[in-house]
Amino acid sequence: MEHTAPLPPVLVAAVALVDDLARPTRVLAARRTEPPALAGGWEFPGGKVEPGETGEQAAVRECAEELGVRVVLGDRIGGGWPLSGRAVMDLWWAVAAPGEPEPEPLEDHDALRWLTREDLLDVAWLPADLPIVEHLAELLHTGA
Repeated sequence: MEHTAPLPPVLVAAVALVDDLARPTRVLAARRTEPPALAGGWEFPGGKVEPGETGEQAAVRECAEELGVRVVLGDRIGGGWPLSGRAVMDLWWAVAAPGEPEPEPLEDHDALRWLTREDLLDVAWLPADLPIVEHLAELLHTGA
């Protein structure tokens, strides 16, 4: 009997884009337009890690493609967040690099929203992102 190895996970790299790495009070959420099954759901900007790319490189590339901003990554948040199917997401704190414009929804998204700890649940997060949002709620500082 022949055994086939399980398929490797699909690696996704994303960022919790915040206003300040040292004392984050706001995080950016992005509303998806594609694929249809996810359209209208809110998520953290990011995407699949391409062959030959590190998670960090993918997170930076995805922010440039999806938001039009260069980012500076901070620490990783948690580790290996399970998404749907075989997908696993690594998430990093990030801030826009000095001199960068405000992020814009350029690719795969039609709206962006800055959220504080108090209004973090005011958007319809994708179900797979909810455990991450709950984790972040403990890490974001209040504006006071």
